[in-house]
Amino acid sequence: MNKRLLGFPLLCATAALTLTACGSGGSSGSGGGSVTLKLVAADYGDKASNSSKGYWDGVAAAFTSAHPDIKVDVQVINWNDIDKQVKTMIQSGNVPDVLQTGGYADKVADDLLYKAEDVLSTATRANLIATFADAGKVKDTQYGIPFVSSARAFFYNKALFQQAGIAQPPTTWDELKADAEKIKAKVPGVVPYALPLGPEEAQGESMIWELGNGGGHTDRSGAYTVDSPANVDTFSWLKANLVQPGLTYANPASTDRKTAFADFAAGKTAMLNGHPSLISMSTEGKVDYGVAPIPGKTGPLKSTLGVADWTMAFKKNGHAAQIRTFLDFAYAKENTLKFVETYNLMPVTQDTLKEMSTGGKHKDLEPFFALLPGAAFYPLGDTAWDAVSAELKKGIGSAVADDPAKVLGDLQKKAQAAVADK
Repeated sequence: MNKRLLGFPLLCATAALTLTACGSGGSSGSGGGSVTLKLVAADYGDKASNSSKGYWDGVAAAFTSAHPDIKVDVQVINWNDIDKQVKTMIQSGNVPDVLQTGGYADKVADDLLYKAEDVLSTATRANLIATFADAGKVKDTQYGIPFVSSARAFFYNKALFQQAGIAQPPTTWDELKADAEKIKAKVPGVVPYALPLGPEEAQGESMIWELGNGGGHTDRSGAYTVDSPANVDTFSWLKANLVQPGLTYANPASTDRKTAFADFAAGKTAMLNGHPSLISMSTEGKVDYGVAPIPGKTGPLKSTLGVADWTMAFKKNGHAAQIRTFLDFAYAKENTLKFVETYNLMPVTQDTLKEMSTGGKHKDLEPFFALLPGAAFYPLGDTAWDAVSAELKKGIGSAVADDPAKVLGDLQKKAQAAVADK
């Protein structure tokens, strides 16, 4: 989400059962004596006043008040440094009990983590949105616990559409192309469709387009299919219908998502795929925007890209019982709701989703709420994914400038090499 998910690292917020509902009493199965859990979490704030440390300190204090024999030592690290610092912690033996960050598969490969069923009650596991819980699995066993989430939807500038004489957002690729042509002809100086395939998040934008043609980075078995006929067809269409006619950026391979988002929020582009953080950006930019399902080749996407950040529990210190009590508390609705509302993120628990989608307080997010249960994910449980993702970020954008079959074929070979090396 990398400031993942939304443009901020996202997922894995901690909802929590109510104070009276979480845990099984004051001792939480600790077996006597006081235990201190070490919690390391990513910072979703962009300044000291909204740092995630304030949130986690509050959760920790309330938890210890209810469970005096379990204290929680909170350390919050910015997104640029957290992975590096956690790696150092692990290498030095200073392993946290609970970690909230962007990925989990590498920790599973090193046999460092508890299974989710060992550190979450049945009720808490059942409360997780199923698609996100499934995305936390490695070989059918869940290790990653979703924290916060995001999904992608189609944003369009209503004022620019009106100037171009377009009544409704497109539902197919051909309609999108036709609308882009009208915008180019009638609203000079505006980029009709923003196609960011630069290294910031090319793996995301490319997967959205692949999903629209029945493709994807992997098949149902988890094998990489970067150069599948469907994917080659997708990039051939983008090259011929958006890039070559000048209906998007001149060089999508060097254009990052942050540029596309900033352009949309400034009224400089008419259409793009975005996530909920673009709502506040557009509002601040006074853009009259609309949100709709993402167009696919023959109709709107039934399964859009979902992104999540994760919580995980380490085995080294042997605190499974205490971690379970804490995570049940942290994932209670009042806690998860507070976190996602603070950072304008999307929930990963069913009770929080219901609260946000039925209370009338978050109407701007309602199109995204509808997408969450059917979201599709990167192959997060594959320990080779980080390496494959890095190659996609660097190279897949050139598929709309050069020969798509060759570019995707080269990336497929690199993906297969990464799998062989893991």
